[in-house]
Amino acid sequence: MSVRTSRTRLITAAAGIALAALSMTACDNSGDIATATGPSLKATPSVASTPFVPAPTDPTTTPTTGTGTGTGTSSGTSSGPTAETPTPAPRPTGPKPATATPAPKSPTAPPAPAAQPVTCTGSTTKTTAAPLNRPVNHLLLTVTNTGPGTCYLHGYPAVRFGEAQSVPPVIADSKPQAVVTLQPGQSGYASVNLSSADGTGNTDGHTTTTLAVHFHGPSGNESVGTPANPSLPATGVYVDDSLKVTYWQQSMDDALSW
Repeated sequence: MSVRTSRTRLITAAAGIALAALSMTACDNSGDIATATGPSLKATPSVASTPFVPAPTDPTTTPTTGTGTGTGTSSGTSSGPTAETPTPAPRPTGPKPATATPAPKSPTAPPAPAAQPVTCTGSTTKTTAAPLNRPVNHLLLTVTNTGPGTCYLHGYPAVRFGEAQSVPPVIADSKPQAVVTLQPGQSGYASVNLSSADGTGNTDGHTTTTLAVHFHGPSGNESVGTPANPSLPATGVYVDDSLKVTYWQQSMDDALSW
């Protein structure tokens, strides 16, 4: 036998031994696997616990699974049963209700125009005559505007006692700086000197019980409108030829100063 042949047989024998060893190892592993997974493997008994009962599922909702990731603190989204979104009621499509139209305001009547100023006369005034103790033998005439507008007392009163044919003169120094103006309800004044206090005017002196007061116009010379007839005391008043009057005054004090 040659050396080559001996080497070949040695290699062949070694290969056979190696194959045999591999076969045995395979068999041992197969048995181990069968032992680990076969029916002889018994589960370790666990601690008794309350059986888990799943929560009833809402038929109107669909469960979803939650997902989350955490790095020290938990975060994620979880969605449980979702409530149904109510369907909005349909808007009415019919005609809109009629809106009440406010009634038109009645037109306001324009204010009445103010009455134009006029000359004071007996028809638009009230005149009184009052005897005075001071100054003595004097009579105070008071004219009150009873009209709807302003009136003017021009000049002085043209007085007639009883059946006299003329009017007494006016005291020139008593003339005011402006025409006396009377608003509705206001009064103007004049005084009448009936007789002299020292008896020097006793010529043609007499007692009278009637009096007429005439009103002058803007020119101061003519008599206008209706005269006034104020009452005198029942015993009358005494007048003589010293009879005279003042201009119309805006205040009583001015009238009595003469």
